[in-house]
Amino acid sequence: MGEHRPTRRSVLRTVGGISTAMALAGGGVVASASGAAAAPKAPTADDGFGLRIVDRNESDPRMWYYRFATDAVEWDPGVNVLLPDGYHTSGRTYPVLYLFHGGGTDQDFITFDRLGIRAWTEGKPLIVVMPDGGHAGWYSNPVNSFTGPRNWETFHINQLLPWVEANFRAYAEYDGRAVSGFSMGGFGALKYAAKYYGHFASVSAHSGPASLRRDSGLVVHWANATSAALDLGGGTVYGAPFWDETRVSADNPVERIESYRNKRVFLVAGTSPDPVNWFDTVNETQVLAGQREFRARLGDVGIPHEWYEEPGGHFVREHLFRRDLDGIIARLRPA
Repeated sequence: MGEHRPTRRSVLRTVGGISTAMALAGGGVVASASGAAAAPKAPTADDGFGLRIVDRNESDPRMWYYRFATDAVEWDPGVNVLLPDGYHTSGRTYPVLYLFHGGGTDQDFITFDRLGIRAWTEGKPLIVVMPDGGHAGWYSNPVNSFTGPRNWETFHINQLLPWVEANFRAYAEYDGRAVSGFSMGGFGALKYAAKYYGHFASVSAHSGPASLRRDSGLVVHWANATSAALDLGGGTVYGAPFWDETRVSADNPVERIESYRNKRVFLVAGTSPDPVNWFDTVNETQVLAGQREFRARLGDVGIPHEWYEEPGGHFVREHLFRRDLDGIIARLRPA
């Protein structure tokens, strides 16, 4: 794909953090709990997946909100489940998009609600699940934590995914699931799609890093620095001063190229610095370089992928997100 100039932008800017490292973790939208909705049969408090509902709001016809107690994550993570129009009366089973937010103290599971996900999905036959991923959880089980369990990967893959499929009319199969995200969440989407090959038929990264080891492992250093400062009380995702090399390789998209075969792959990155926000510039420079490396490797082995480079920095581009949604629906099993 060539460059496509944006016509309409929903800007999600990175807010200053502890260091340059914190920039890549995410953007900036202040969040608070919002409502979320589900099937005629309300989800149960405990379905044997290690989750216990401690707060819920099902008053909104489309957006249902839950907060869980789980041994995987010490502080109770929240989840928004956005249902398609007509869900309660259609009787249909729907494909599901798992949508991940970026990092920083100002992002959580309602980030995409603030950006406009309700309007973007209006009339589309798709369930969208938007879970917490930590301030700098990096969609991982950390090597160590000094603030209690922060096992986001366990929560998302082993607990939340089966809970969703047990409680909503959602396809519990490869062709019924997609994963996407922004920034840190885009990395999480790429990681999960490769590491759990049979789970997701479509993967999208909106300004998400795709190469952990390039530039002397800059993204790994950033993940360690941000997680240590914001979530783990000095612990790290990948280990410091010495990395868990096996874990880095298992999570690194550019080292898992064959795991993207037979999937829909959608990538977005910005090409120009932000004259106002220096953190955005640092973020997107590294994202762009990593995505180009990733795309080159996909091309070398003949794996199709759709990609866009556009002027601007580190933010969600609404028109490309809407295009991505249409592609996700076209790829997945229809409702």
